[in-house]
Amino acid sequence: MSTASKVTLALTTLGAISIVISVHHGQKAERAVGEPRNSLSKLSSDHFQAMHAGVIRDMEQQKIRKERQLDFDMQRALEEEYRKVQTVKDTTRDGPAQRLG
Repeated sequence: MSTASKVTLALTTLGAISIVISVHHGQKAERAVGEPRNSLSKLSSDHFQAMHAGVIRDMEQQKIRKERQLDFDMQRALEEEYRKVQTVKDTTRDGPAQRLG
């Protein structure tokens, strides 16, 4: 192993160990001051109310989508029933300009 690789390995190892130690001491300091450990407890009640309002909005939108889908399905079923009973001519092939001229 070359000298450069040994130096790189040593510096990287020392850097990693120093990061672990500094994070550990930072956590100890936070606990000593009495700051909450859980990041969720740092959120204010306004944040929770806003999140709750978003959940309520999503539930309402899902309800509206479901109602619209049910209406669409009912309309499709009615259309199939009417097509069985009535004769329907497809006029989409003839554009308005072709019928007038």
